[in-house]
Amino acid sequence: MKDVFLLYDTCCMYEIVILNYFMSVTGCNVTFCSLDGKPVKAAEGYQINVEVSLKEIDEEQIRSFILPGGDISLIDQEETRSCLRELKSRGVLVGGICAGVDMLERAGVLKGIKTIYSEDSEVANDHGVITARANGYVDFAIEAARELGLFTDEADLQETIDFWREHKRV
Repeated sequence: MKDVFLLYDTCCMYEIVILNYFMSVTGCNVTFCSLDGKPVKAAEGYQINVEVSLKEIDEEQIRSFILPGGDISLIDQEETRSCLRELKSRGVLVGGICAGVDMLERAGVLKGIKTIYSEDSEVANDHGVITARANGYVDFAIEAARELGLFTDEADLQETIDFWREHKRV
C-alpha cells in the first residue's frame, strides 16, 4: 500500500516533512505525485522530482493521501476532487494541512465531520480525515502516524511527542 503526497508548485514542504520522515523511517511506501507527473517547485524554493502523475496511481493501492498547503488553485480540478471523494468513500486516511484543508472542503469530504473549521484546535481527526492548521504540522504528523499505526507502542508515541512537540531530550 502507498502513502501518497500530492505535491504542486508553491506547496509548503515544511508542513509535511515531519510526517514524511516518520513514514520513511518506519518503512512506508511513500510516493510523491503531482497532477501531471512533472517536478514541482515548493514554496521554500526546493525543486522536487515526483515519481508519477496522480492519474497513474492505482487508487486501490493508496493507504493514505496527504495534501500540503500552498496555492491550491493549481490543483483545484475535478481530477483532484473526485480522487479525494473516492478515497474517503473507501475509508482511506486523507489529510490536509493549511490550504490543503480548503481543497478537502472543495472536494466535499469535510461534510458532517469535525475539522479545524468546526473545532478550536490545531488538528482534528474524524472518520479518517485529518485536518490541521499550518502551525500544527508537528501535531499533524503525530496524528497521521498514530492513525497509520507507525508507533510500536504507547511509549514510542510518548517519546515522539516528547521530542517533537515538547522539545525534550530523549
